[in-house]
Amino acid sequence: MPAEIISGKDVAKAIRAELKEEVAELKEKHGIVPGLATVLVGEDPASISYVTAKNKTCKDLGMNSKQHTLPADTSEEDLLKLVDELNNDDAVNGILVQLPLPKHIDEAKVLYAIDPDKDVDGFHPVNVGRLVIGEERFPPCTPAGIQELIVRSGTPTEGAEVVVVGRSNIVGKPISIMLLQKKAGANATVTVCHTRTKNIAEHTKRADILIVAAGFPKAVTAEMVKPGATVIDVGVNRVGEKPSKKDPNKMVAILEGDVDFEAVKEVAAKITPVPGGVGPMTITMLLKNTVKAAKLKL
Repeated sequence: MPAEIISGKDVAKAIRAELKEEVAELKEKHGIVPGLATVLVGEDPASISYVTAKNKTCKDLGMNSKQHTLPADTSEEDLLKLVDELNNDDAVNGILVQLPLPKHIDEAKVLYAIDPDKDVDGFHPVNVGRLVIGEERFPPCTPAGIQELIVRSGTPTEGAEVVVVGRSNIVGKPISIMLLQKKAGANATVTVCHTRTKNIAEHTKRADILIVAAGFPKAVTAEMVKPGATVIDVGVNRVGEKPSKKDPNKMVAILEGDVDFEAVKEVAAKITPVPGGVGPMTITMLLKNTVKAAKLKL
């Protein structure tokens, strides 16, 4: 029997409905409207699209959204000055500096300049430290989305064997730490595999929950998956183009995940699709962190 599809679109929709109620309550009872400031340097089309989607979702939830679009030749000094202004703006609860930044700007320097209590991306060393010791404030958005998908799909985590393929600071490391914690939605035994792991399949075949963020298409095949496992595919790889269903004269990207979806869905019990799996969760968790930041004022 083919695997149950874990729809990130449906889970994100449910969480946004919850957030909309929280935002309304904050406004009615405390006069607080959560505010997110986005900073975009340059005109990268993917970044513009992503920031636009974040701002639209903010408005849909009744939140404030402030976008700061700067030219690509903006100096590091000017960008840091803007970050400082946002740190001191009481109407701004969360700050997002969209990556990548132009090469002449030190990304780490900019990210570390953000007030940790407004770092809704969860990348500041203070928030990474909080995550490690089990006192998380703002978990990184994609790992937080992954954890929500696992929990809301009804997949037990306590005592589960979890294998994470990939050790990036954005996905692999944080999700492994989050699932190790002694709390609900975690309490798992976690193994992290990477490019120097010998015989990755030996590890992946043990996994009750397999999280794949390898960075290339079809890195995990059906033979590498334990029957009945829950498989979370984090990867998004552009492998070609096809005519758009809405406009046959327009070409759209063909996307594949890091998992061989068609084969693995015949082995796994539950699996996320690409697109429509982890992707829709990232923006949603960013806004959840922003609402959480607003509540720090209570």
